[in-house]
Amino acid sequence: MKQIRKREVLRAGTTVEQMVRAIADMIVTGEMQPGERLDEITLAGRFEVSRTPVREALRELSAMGLVGREPNRSAVVTNVTGGYLSSMFEAMAELEGICARLSAERMTGDERRTLERMHRQSAHLVHSGAEEEYAAHNMDFHTRLYRGAHNDHVYELVTQTRARLAPFRRAQFRLTGRLAKSFDEHEVIVTAILRANAAAAGEAAYRHVSIVSDASTVFALERAV
Repeated sequence: MKQIRKREVLRAGTTVEQMVRAIADMIVTGEMQPGERLDEITLAGRFEVSRTPVREALRELSAMGLVGREPNRSAVVTNVTGGYLSSMFEAMAELEGICARLSAERMTGDERRTLERMHRQSAHLVHSGAEEEYAAHNMDFHTRLYRGAHNDHVYELVTQTRARLAPFRRAQFRLTGRLAKSFDEHEVIVTAILRANAAAAGEAAYRHVSIVSDASTVFALERAV
């Protein structure tokens, strides 16, 4: 079995969420290859946890389509295809477009000002090349778009889809120049929302996710070769 490289951020007390993120990132970046077995005992020792949270992490990874599980057998890394990614990102682009359009129509004054402020503050993350911090900001930015739509059903759908795409969306920020491009794409979305231009906001968000799809897929599939 291929040895899982230990990462400094993971230690005793690691949560299920941290394990899911760490393993997902290793799969997306090609550090763990399709067909590789994920033994529960080995993973429990790697992350210094019991087998119970390992099982939960593997269940979540299975729901994300990154891990396959068969009864009475170890989980294995699945082969993530371009078609699989494209179909999810296509749905994501439509949902984000809806959220941005509704946000332009429904966001309160405070919500618009908060969105603009946090967007401006993220500029220093771009200039310093802080990938991890910008990835966290990016999640918060998009969550505010989802909340700003003020539609609980749409929020549920978009967050579920985002959860499955999370490791691929994080991968894009490892591409040279992607942080600055993401910031510029956010700028177009924010400007449209501040102007209450629903059509422009929806189009900008759809285009943004389509670009993210291309960047994420290129990174993930090239690293997996």
